Amino acid sequence: MRFDTKSIHQGQPNDPLTGAVSFPIYQTSTYQQIEPGITKGYSYSRTENPTRIALEKAIASLENGKYGLAFSSGLGAVNTVLNLLEKNSHIIAIDDLYGGTYRIFTKLYKKFGFDFTFVDMRNVENVRNAIKKNTKIIWLKSPTNPLLKIVDIKACAQIGKENGIIVVVDNTFATPYLQKPLELGADIVLHSTTKYLNGHADVIGGALVTNSEKLYEELKFYQNAVGAVPAPLDCFLVLRGLKTLSLRMEKHCDNAEKIAEFLLNHPKIKKVYYPGLSTHKGFHIAKRQMKRFGGMVSFEVDADFENTRKFLCSLKLITLAESLGAVKSLICHPASMTHASVEPKVRIERGITDNLVRLSVGIEDVMDLLDDLFSALKKI
Repeated sequence: MRFDTKSIHQGQPNDPLTGAVSFPIYQTSTYQQIEPGITKGYSYSRTENPTRIALEKAIASLENGKYGLAFSSGLGAVNTVLNLLEKNSHIIAIDDLYGGTYRIFTKLYKKFGFDFTFVDMRNVENVRNAIKKNTKIIWLKSPTNPLLKIVDIKACAQIGKENGIIVVVDNTFATPYLQKPLELGADIVLHSTTKYLNGHADVIGGALVTNSEKLYEELKFYQNAVGAVPAPLDCFLVLRGLKTLSLRMEKHCDNAEKIAEFLLNHPKIKKVYYPGLSTHKGFHIAKRQMKRFGGMVSFEVDADFENTRKFLCSLKLITLAESLGAVKSLICHPASMTHASVEPKVRIERGITDNLVRLSVGIEDVMDLLDDLFSALKKI
């Protein structure tokens, strides 16, 4: 079964009771038992819910994985992966990391004795050199957030395999339509389903996919024990989004490529980060491991913070907001929004400057988006 067919059918049969072609929302917290401890397959919706299972199967199939797990947020999924570890474990993480993930690493798990080393994984030797006796996870994201660095997933996965280390790949920016980390050797793939998988800015959710039965059983246990599970309606909405994922991603990519070229040639733009540009350091790796280059474009305005703020506030069509991956174009200022929890010194060291802007390119008519950017840039 091919991608577009799986996104519509996998895990989502027509309702056997009514014949409804849209998989139902099983809005229930509990289920009747035949005898004490003997169920018809379900006992309690924190443990399992039919709508959630449909979503888990669908996402796993799109990643060409065997097992999927859904969560109430991307950070719920992050937390569940960390539950695999014992205290004093060491994690090697990509240096250009989503601010929320950085926060849960450094502000929560660090106080439990976890040790984190953040490295630029564009040079895979940095990963190899960071390994310690207690290293348990290599945590990467490609493209990264917000600087859109590209990491050689296959090379990092090989290092993990050689050293018995779990490799986790956050695939939120690429989606399974553009990139399949499990096929490149990763052990666990992570998604914020809030973003492209849902695609309509009306759900918060997360997901994990793996081919390892052992990892799945452990993660499943923690999913139930901790209880960060999505509501049936949220699962239904993500299932709805999956059905048009490939169509949306093609349009996101089309628009992003045109906008990146426009920004690259604009006199008021200092630097453009987009892996589809031949000048991007990760262009050749991205071309090898991705189907296309994605819908995210980051750039530095050739101005101070005040004029960068003026540019952002002058946009009329593109919405100033956190999050990404929606049909509507969203723009943000990472230093004061998505990465505000990262210490200022660390932000600057990693290139998240006060004039850096991250644009999630939507599926509007690209000429309208270009007109909006052009008009706002004229104001500074």
